[in-house]
Amino acid sequence: MRILISNDDGIYAEGINRLYEQVSSEYPDTWVVAPDRNQSAASHSLTLDNPLRTQEIFKKNFTAVRGTPTDSVYLALNSLLNPRPDLVISGINEGANLGDDVIYSGTVAAAMEGRWCRYPALAVSLCGSRFYDTAAAFVIRILRKIQETPLPGQQILNVNVPDLPLSQIKGIMVTRLGRRKNSESIIESQDLRGAPIYWVGPQGSPVDRDKDTDFWAVENGYVSVTPLHVDLTAYNSLDDLGDWAGMV
Repeated sequence: MRILISNDDGIYAEGINRLYEQVSSEYPDTWVVAPDRNQSAASHSLTLDNPLRTQEIFKKNFTAVRGTPTDSVYLALNSLLNPRPDLVISGINEGANLGDDVIYSGTVAAAMEGRWCRYPALAVSLCGSRFYDTAAAFVIRILRKIQETPLPGQQILNVNVPDLPLSQIKGIMVTRLGRRKNSESIIESQDLRGAPIYWVGPQGSPVDRDKDTDFWAVENGYVSVTPLHVDLTAYNSLDDLGDWAGMV
């Protein structure tokens, strides 16, 4: 397979480099196109008011993009890589992307931008910052499984790996997204000149962590794999809004 790797932590992050080392050892036609700096929580933003600039950096097959995670994958798919890759992997993110996190996650957004690939895109997150090799090992296992049994195109697999040694992982669970409380309150402060400044508060704690959720799986030592799609239509509301048709 020809594989594109991107992320939102930036091209110098430990996670993307450890992932490349393991994936490229088994799939040599692997390329990295990623932001030149941390772009966490960038969601699916595209840069429209400035040109995108690229730079080949310290490793072969690595290209840094001065832009967002979505910029990086979009540019790779439409210009930099010819032929196009068969699969896009985003990660390994430092920290979890569970439940409502997927709305804000640049990691998940980079995978979503690769959804037009023939195979599903993977968004891979380590729920911590220590055992990147554990996450990379499960990426290899998932890639082998995808080669054996291809999944439908335009689908994203959101993978969250407990921050544990490989020997302590209990297995893989296919899960649904859990749900968090609303984020904590804005933190207000002042700069050195007394002007107000604001910090986004910490993410909310989980409120839906039933046994079929990604939260439960990771908390209990399982790798969580959640299939995502990008059709946001609320189908159960179509009939309820039916009498709106023709309204002037």
